[in-house]
Amino acid sequence: MPQTPALAMILVAVAGAAIALQSPINAALGRQIGSTLGAATISFGVGFVLLLAITVIYGDGARLAHALQAPLVLLTGGILGAFLVWATLWSVPVLGVLTLTAVLILGQIVAALVIDHMGLFGLVARDISLTRVLAAGLVGAGVILSRF
Repeated sequence: MPQTPALAMILVAVAGAAIALQSPINAALGRQIGSTLGAATISFGVGFVLLLAITVIYGDGARLAHALQAPLVLLTGGILGAFLVWATLWSVPVLGVLTLTAVLILGQIVAALVIDHMGLFGLVARDISLTRVLAAGLVGAGVILSRF
């Protein structure tokens, strides 16, 4: 599959829609079983089984063993993802999907500014510019507007 900016934007937009769907679905599962942590666990379990099957089908199963040599910090993505799933399914009944998504995006943008500026994880460092700060500010304004 060719890696083009247009395709990447489409994939990320679809992933964004999936996040908007995932939060209320997981929250409903949490209500159904009476546990937000249990719902997050089930969500990750189902996702794990699916990803494992796809990894094996694509012939990359043996590559999973390479994770044993990876720096531990590179294995924290699962922890962060688990926190994301639990935090969103816990918060969606309180905030609603729109505000939850706006706050989630604001958090991502603020973290992205820092990650880009510091060039973390081998990324090219990028300056924090006025336009980038204004973009974050506009999302912050969107958070405020989403509550009224």
